[in-house]
Amino acid sequence: MLRFAARRLLLALAVAFTVSAIAFMLLRLSGDLATTLAGQEARAEDVERIRQQFGLDQPLILQYGDWLWRALRGDFGRSLFYPESVGALIRDRLPNTALLASLGLLIALAFSIPLGMAAAFWRNSWIDRMALMLAVLGQAMPNFWFALLLVFFFGMTLGWLPISGTDGFANFIMPAMALGWYATPVLMRLTRAGMVDVLAADYVRTAHAKGLPLRVVLIKHALRNAVVPVVALAAVQFGNMLSGSVVIETVFALQGIGYLAWESISRRDFPVVQGILLVVALFYVVLTLLTDLLNAWLDPRIRSR
Repeated sequence: MLRFAARRLLLALAVAFTVSAIAFMLLRLSGDLATTLAGQEARAEDVERIRQQFGLDQPLILQYGDWLWRALRGDFGRSLFYPESVGALIRDRLPNTALLASLGLLIALAFSIPLGMAAAFWRNSWIDRMALMLAVLGQAMPNFWFALLLVFFFGMTLGWLPISGTDGFANFIMPAMALGWYATPVLMRLTRAGMVDVLAADYVRTAHAKGLPLRVVLIKHALRNAVVPVVALAAVQFGNMLSGSVVIETVFALQGIGYLAWESISRRDFPVVQGILLVVALFYVVLTLLTDLLNAWLDPRIRSR
């Protein structure tokens, strides 16, 4: 297990380094940052002064090395629009996005796993057809449209929930439902497929023959093996929710890093965009690493690969 964890850790570090380099280079190659900072009508000497001030006259590899060294110490630079450092902005907004993504994933799992289990157990029944119909509907309807429907029904018509802001927990309910809406179908279908295969296995039939209660057979014997790919996909979906919360946070004016990314892109605040890209990429890497370790613990056969 330790050797498996060490290999995965080295791979995670390599991926994090590669992603940070690609993100840095793409932002630098997207345009002349000095001209953007100075303005389109700035004089050439003003542009050159800004280029020297921010180190943009150095080779890209040196710029990247300097930025990476500072980023490893938690210094992502300063925002070009806000009177704060990039690290402080991300630190203030990240808890809102993390809470939103966590609630969205919990909602998705709370619906997808029971639905997938029921659809597999009563295969080809009306329950199975209803679950598959919901899966198709969930993937066909964009989450921002579902978010607008929630706002109209629960916020404006019934007045049960606030439609914007981050004043309390109630502000996160509709955004979390909208964010979890898109992840539910794929998790449900994967749970169903895994349960269908596992329920046909010999050890499950043996457990039935021994007279074990249905609850024990389904949860202890079947679900534990069927849930291994679901765990991996759930981690990926959590990363997608962190990075894909831009639209949902914009719809609900939720002050998270998604909304911050949208504001920074529209204002060409490149240091903030670069910091957000790195933080989200690191989340992806850490989640993938933890998922591999959890799957290896659930299924010892993975450790020998």
